[in-house]
Amino acid sequence: MEERRSNQRHRTLKAGTISFGGGAIDCTVCNLSERGAALDVASPLGIPERFTLVVESERLQRPCRVVWRKEKRIGVQFNN
Repeated sequence: MEERRSNQRHRTLKAGTISFGGGAIDCTVCNLSERGAALDVASPLGIPERFTLVVESERLQRPCRVVWRKEKRIGVQFNN
């Protein structure tokens, strides 16, 4: 399989939070790069197109947008 990402993602398993408009949904950050991440979620339903990803253990708080959705995983790109 050919890698099409411009930045390599690094595998990780870290607890995260999808934060938006006063709401929050727990997630697991599966892989992470400078430009985006893949997140495991219980269900992608109800997750807005734009939100803030918070990973307390990394002191990370990044605004992002959804670029793809699968059954229980979403891919996000970080906004600059």
